[in-house]
Formats: sequence, structure tokens, C-alpha cells
Amino acid sequence: MARSTKQRAATEERPTRVLLVRHGLTESTGSVLPGRTPGLNLSDIGRTQAQRAAELIADGTTVDAVYMSPLERTRQTAAPIAAATGRRAKVDRGLIECDFGEWTGEKLSSLMKRPEWATVQRAPSSFRFPGGESFVEMQLRIVSTIERLRAAHPGGTIVCVSHADPIKAAIAQSIGTHLDLFQRIVISPASVSVLAFASGSPIVLSVNSTGRPLKELTAS
Repeated sequence: MARSTKQRAATEERPTRVLLVRHGLTESTGSVLPGRTPGLNLSDIGRTQAQRAAELIADGTTVDAVYMSPLERTRQTAAPIAAATGRRAKVDRGLIECDFGEWTGEKLSSLMKRPEWATVQRAPSSFRFPGGESFVEMQLRIVSTIERLRAAHPGGTIVCVSHADPIKAAIAQSIGTHLDLFQRIVISPASVSVLAFASGSPIVLSVNSTGRPLKELTAS
């Protein structure tokens, strides 16, 4: 009994690591605001990126769970990660893309001409997408989701496959950066960002990693 108590205490003392993975490239990445549009799949390049991310994560990293947004492009990115780590990927709706409302499916080139675009870039905390979600709501959702998932795996390592804006918002909160500055954070397709939680406080270990072996970041 004493040994079990000591083992449990040691586990609780270890930081819980959360690997935030953006989905791989799609045919419309960078040209359209896809939002929660169903049926959007990874391109051939995106599938290669997802496989590379899986290899990086599996390289010396023991993963306790893999979670993913319900959209196809995140499912397809999570699949090789789950296979490489021996874990079944589970859908968590809290990881879904921001709800862009009436802007969903619009070309970015057209959206950039709207007067509201300046607010999206410079003061996103004050903006709500017409018929959709506000950036503040999105940040609260993703941060709460990460907190819930990491609390379920104390001392472990989990993978959360999500989207660029939610990941940027989570990182901004973790480093204490105001949401109005989160657009300065770059999250590339199939990149991996690593957060560590010790005593509930997040520490940012890596942002937008696309090639560095993760064992260098997750070693105790």
C-alpha cells in the first residue's frame, strides 16, 4: 500500500505534457477560411506532413492518449499519430475549429478587403464572427478543453490534434500574452507545440516545431 501511494505521488509530481498538433495541409489552406465545413480532406502533402508529425511524436515519446477535433482533416492527421503511438484517437469537440459563422468558406483575399479584417488582426478580443463564435469564446473553450484533458492524465503525455487559431489562442494564454496579440504566433500545418503543466501552471516548451526530435523536449 505504501509503495502504491509513493508511486501515485511520484506520478502527480511529474509534469503533464500536452502536444498540440495542427492538422496537415489541405487544398484550400491559406486561400479559404474553411472553419467547420465538413468533407475537407488533407492533400497529398498534408498526409505526408501528418506522417512526419507522427514519426516525430513517436521518436522517444510515450503517449498516453490521442485526442482530435471531429473534422476530417484533424482525424486524418491524428490517424498516423495514433498508429505510431499505439493509441486509439478519440474525438473531443472542444478541439474543433473556431466557428466563423457567415465567413465560413469565404476566400481570404475577399475577407481581407472588409473593414472588419483590421479588427480580426489587431483587436481580436473585441470581435465576434457574424453568426459564429467570438475569439474570447474560442480561447475559453480550447483552454478549458486542454485543462480537462490534461487533468485526466496526471504525469503523462497526451496529443491534441486541433486547428491553427485554437492552438494559437491556447499558447497565448499559456505564456500570458493578451489575446489581441495572438495573431503574432505562427502555427504551421502539422506542426507540434508542447505545453507542460506542473502544479496547474503551464510552461511552453516548444512552439511550431516541424522537425526537431520531440524526445529532446519531453525528456524528464
